[in-house]
Amino acid sequence: MDQYLLYLLIVTITIASPGPGVILTLSNAIRYGTKPALAGVFGISLGILVIAVISATSVGVLLSTSAIAFTVLKYIGGAYLIYLGIKLWRSPAIKLEGATENSAESAASRQTLGYILRFKEGLWVSVLNPKPIFFFMSLFPQFINHEQSYLLQFTYLTLTFCTMIVVIHSIYALGANSIKGWLLSPKGSKTVNRVGGSIFVLFGLGLATSQR
Repeated sequence: MDQYLLYLLIVTITIASPGPGVILTLSNAIRYGTKPALAGVFGISLGILVIAVISATSVGVLLSTSAIAFTVLKYIGGAYLIYLGIKLWRSPAIKLEGATENSAESAASRQTLGYILRFKEGLWVSVLNPKPIFFFMSLFPQFINHEQSYLLQFTYLTLTFCTMIVVIHSIYALGANSIKGWLLSPKGSKTVNRVGGSIFVLFGLGLATSQR
């Protein structure tokens, strides 16, 4: 494998740059806390793993050559981001509530459901965005030595990307959670919801109107 450190630098800059995944992680960390946000991070990472595999198959070739397939997927992805934006915009202000002993079981059940929901949101944010397919199809060949095993190198590059997602997004989640105290007033919480929701809608509109 050639120039792995350069690949790592490109991956780090790409993942750290503001995008739907980063905004989702920050929003989840502020609204729900670190653990639910991390569940979303693992969903994002798994979604990117799926996208990387797709980019290496005939499905990736189809999406890169078929205007119809690309358009359908980008509209679905754009609609999902807009849905997340509207959902966040309309969310009530965050309330800090202490769980009583009688409600401990139901609270644990809601917490588990929350983890699942955050994971699914992260997964779909990645899977429904066709842009990473073109990113992988253009990036990976630059760092693969054709005299060595393609599958081994592809796996290594993909796992590196997914691992860096977990690392960088976890840093975002921890950072956002550490400063969320001053954002939890009704006014601050509402502002977070509306700013985050607006950004999601803008990302959704950008994806739906984007060209190849």
